[in-house]
Amino acid sequence: MKVYIGLGTNVGDREHFLREAIRHLGEVENFTIKRTSRFFETEPVGMTDKGLFLNGVLEGETTLSPHDLLLELKILEKKVGRTRREKSAPREIDLDLLFYGDLVLEEPALTIPHPRLHERDFVLVPLSELDENFRHPKLKKSIKALLAESSTFDASHPKPYPVTISREAV
Repeated sequence: MKVYIGLGTNVGDREHFLREAIRHLGEVENFTIKRTSRFFETEPVGMTDKGLFLNGVLEGETTLSPHDLLLELKILEKKVGRTRREKSAPREIDLDLLFYGDLVLEEPALTIPHPRLHERDFVLVPLSELDENFRHPKLKKSIKALLAESSTFDASHPKPYPVTISREAV
């Protein structure tokens, strides 16, 4: 199954946390990294004075169930060094399951597609780099269309960050 995972960090050595998350994802059994977007430096959303984020999106293939993949992502966050704090607090790494093929799932512990991704330019911009024609299975719109409808999108932001992580499979 093709999946898209959002990556974000705004604490400490942000490049290091992104590299480590990608490295650990590459080691997950039954998961293959296909490619990553460039990384973008972005303002925090819903937080003030919390430091700039580095955000990106990773495309992968998996035979894991959505629930098992989510569990792996939470394990990896901890491995990479995420310290759980209050909601919307700074974070060493944040891994979000954005899409799992064209699955629509709404459960207390897991919602796919990610419920707010269509409102977040820091997700839509890197996602559009990977596949602007991918259709949101619930909204029935392409990523390109969602970005065009964004009231907050500014072509100059988010800004690509000169991170040294390869865009191709790790």
